[in-house]
Amino acid sequence: MSHAAAPVQRLDFGRASVFFGAKSGKYPDGNQVLIRGSDTLAAFDTPLVSNHIGAEFDATELVLMGHVHEDHMAGLHRLPQAQVHVHEADLQAVRSWGGLLKAIGMEDGELAAQVLTKLQQEFFYAPRPDAQGYADAAVWDLGQTRVRAFHMPGHTAGHTVLLIEPEGIAFIGDIDLTGFGPYYGDASSSLGDFRRTLKRLPDIPANIWVTSHHRGVYTDRTLFLRDLAAFEAKLDEREQKLLKQLGESPRTLDQLADQGLLYPAGYDSPWARNIEIRSIEQHLAELLEQQRIACDDQGRYRSS
Repeated sequence: MSHAAAPVQRLDFGRASVFFGAKSGKYPDGNQVLIRGSDTLAAFDTPLVSNHIGAEFDATELVLMGHVHEDHMAGLHRLPQAQVHVHEADLQAVRSWGGLLKAIGMEDGELAAQVLTKLQQEFFYAPRPDAQGYADAAVWDLGQTRVRAFHMPGHTAGHTVLLIEPEGIAFIGDIDLTGFGPYYGDASSSLGDFRRTLKRLPDIPANIWVTSHHRGVYTDRTLFLRDLAAFEAKLDEREQKLLKQLGESPRTLDQLADQGLLYPAGYDSPWARNIEIRSIEQHLAELLEQQRIACDDQGRYRSS
């Protein structure tokens, strides 16, 4: 006997709807936002759950990407006729495999070929060479509702918060407020930009906040600000962890990466080490600029 798939859970806020991925959109899934303008049906990103929504998603005419990663492209293959708009700093990453490799910081080769196969099998990966770029403060009039772009880089160079007006719904993407904390391990990522983004985020005129992953929907500003503060605090926790290690003994970047800053020992991922190195490098650069650490001519870092 066959069983029909369970309907995707959703919340409706006027002309906007949030469709929840598995475990509130925990990676590799995500949460899908659809906006029913009187003129245009628009979607924010296209996570895995978009493949299970059906006709309501498949009628999408405009996809506004908050940023470009494989888990946010997983429904684009269903929308060959839809317009795809991406912040100009992430545009090449959505247009081609080579562009995505450059953005994440992976050289083309055997590992890249393995990753491409994984993305095609697990995320229905399909680049969009027809995608168009947008800039900070772009506005899309969908008919009786509109969307405004707030460029909030750090996670990627083009990461953008998309605000639905007049409903005041902010799709904050991968500022996802998870216990893992901020991710800035791509070649196009920036720890400094992420710090500035987290300071600016509360100023966006929203009363509902939607994350791509895990947390889902916030309708209480106090809870949102509490979890945002905890998310931001992860940056200082990581900094203190590095300072503690360097206080114990001088270490090279490779030795610090061996200890791990983001992932637990033994974490099984072919790209985890590169992410560790890029993340640690950015913290070290900040600490060097602040003269809280020093680096000798053999590449060993130590506390000042």
